[in-house]
Amino acid sequence: MKNTTVETAIGALVILIAAGFFVFAYSTSGAGTASGGYRLKAEFDNVAGVNTGTDVRLAGIKIGTVVSQTLNPDNYQAVITMTIDPKVKLTDDTTAKITSEGLLGSNFVALDPGGSETVLADGGEITNTQGAVDIWSLISKAMFEGKGGGDKPAESTQAPAPTPETQPQ
Repeated sequence: MKNTTVETAIGALVILIAAGFFVFAYSTSGAGTASGGYRLKAEFDNVAGVNTGTDVRLAGIKIGTVVSQTLNPDNYQAVITMTIDPKVKLTDDTTAKITSEGLLGSNFVALDPGGSETVLADGGEITNTQGAVDIWSLISKAMFEGKGGGDKPAESTQAPAPTPETQPQ
């Protein structure tokens, strides 16, 4: 009888610790704050690597989350809707760009506030945007179209020798 009581107490302790871990993980992940805040839209020419749940950062600090992506059928631009922390007031000249955490890092939306006095309201739109840069195409372009294509002879960087007509007197 004593053995089962000890096992039950240990099992209950393990369940309490696991529940505490899940509460901690949920509260620090920001999953509960996705519905709070105000919504902004931005149109990009390329949103590669950005999905629902992607971070929106200002000065490297997460201030929001991407909540949806659609395609504008009129101009074929990607429209991203994001929620922003209500404590952060962005102006109408804010710039949004898609950037990555490094060469192989995940992409996120980086915001750069402007100096305007007009604050964006819920449902507002950020018009100054820069889409994602395709790093691999830049690397391959640098590798294969760089120096010494092999077909052209190397051009001389030396000045031509002076001729009698061009020599100073």
